[in-house]
Amino acid sequence: MADETVEFEDEEYEDDPEDFDDPDLYDDSYDYDEDFHQGAADLADRISLKRIEGIRTDLQDITEVEYRALRLERVVLVGIGSSKLTDAEVERSFTELQLLAETAGSNVLAAIMQTRSTPDPATFLGRGKVTELAEVVAHVEADTVICDGELTAAQLRNLEDRVNVKVIDRTALILDIFAQHAKSKEGKAQVELAQLTYLRQRLRGWGTSLSRQVGGRAASGAGIGGRGPGETKIETDRRRIASRISRLRAQLKQMKAAREVKRASRVRSKIPSVAIVGYTNAGKSSLLNALTNASVLVDNSLFATLDPITRRTETASGREYTLTDTVGFIRRLPTDLVESFASTLEESLNADLLVHVVDGSDPDPAGQIAAVREVLADIEAASIPELIVVNKIDLVDESVRVELRSRFPDAILVSVGTGEGIDTLLTRIDERLPELDDRVEVLLPFDRGDLLDRIHRHGRVESLDHTEEGTRVVAYVNKTLSGFLETYLVQPKSQ
Repeated sequence: MADETVEFEDEEYEDDPEDFDDPDLYDDSYDYDEDFHQGAADLADRISLKRIEGIRTDLQDITEVEYRALRLERVVLVGIGSSKLTDAEVERSFTELQLLAETAGSNVLAAIMQTRSTPDPATFLGRGKVTELAEVVAHVEADTVICDGELTAAQLRNLEDRVNVKVIDRTALILDIFAQHAKSKEGKAQVELAQLTYLRQRLRGWGTSLSRQVGGRAASGAGIGGRGPGETKIETDRRRIASRISRLRAQLKQMKAAREVKRASRVRSKIPSVAIVGYTNAGKSSLLNALTNASVLVDNSLFATLDPITRRTETASGREYTLTDTVGFIRRLPTDLVESFASTLEESLNADLLVHVVDGSDPDPAGQIAAVREVLADIEAASIPELIVVNKIDLVDESVRVELRSRFPDAILVSVGTGEGIDTLLTRIDERLPELDDRVEVLLPFDRGDLLDRIHRHGRVESLDHTEEGTRVVAYVNKTLSGFLETYLVQPKSQ
């Protein structure tokens, strides 16, 4: 095989806070028509890049060098099935791997499973299965093998030597999907950090990659700098990766500071925060659109949206809160991704309520819930109040609905597609938002309509009466707003 090298682009990420994510996160003048068109444009761009099987990758017109046709990679899946796993669990794992492969842009041709307690330390599969895999790859003319596990550098090299095609593991596959779907500067930086962290432990080289780099007249063994062992190319790659990782972490730290500035604005005004979490492709973005009349990208694929999207909305009683769509989770989510996306996942950590969306049409909804809660525990968000929402119930029959209600009695069954259960969900969110601290009775002058507006947006009005002196309001508000209203409090009459 050809020598493996690492190429880097010296792309600079600007540190202007106005360029981070969505500048209209907390802007009351947000243009939802523009949001609608942007969501439609995002989906059109995503569809336009779908791979098409069998077409040429080389253009006839060489002048159009910036564009080329894409084709599906021909893939064989490989997995290890423990005797502790049931047939159904093994089948679900392979089905999910197939969905990941198709999302990344491939055509799955075959799958090979071996039952053993642990993967082979040299080749992942046993020697006999590796031979069988090589025969299958040659027969179906595959160009890629995807392993349902995390491979070491030695396992990758040994498998590639034996099957003579590219070999990747589950982690690299998920990282590739994230790289395709990342759009914001912060998202791209997070994905690159995860990829480099993953690659640093798996660099391998041979031939010129292991040759020594020396200075001076090295060929004749003379000259200052031409003596000693020198530095191999692979060592240079590792050093460059370490340098790039340090730069990315510094940039992400600056981006995190900008995100915290936006979050602080919401905290100061005591606006409750609700975060939508859940398994990938459970319908989180669709739910955000349904609850806020937004139109963010919705695509029936895994990890369609990576960047957190926050919109303001109101409860049925008129109380204002923010709703944030977060990145989807999956079983065995790579540790490098969890660490790289720490700042994004903090949107869940800082929420007052988690709306946990589950795909009701999935054969194992309990497994989805367990996988999501495992990640939430990793980021120390397990203690935040949680509201289970089972989506896509329009795709299941009545017997499945009965089973879902029995297994998750506190959950709300909804269908974003038909609108069923949405009103019930809005009512439950209103009930689960943090309680307001103070009950106040104020008489506001007619020229203080700004305070009346803040009471409506950030509090709960119990009664309102327009009198000759002003507007008399009885409401429950937070302590910050209560301080602003102190001047207009109605004093109780002495008995």
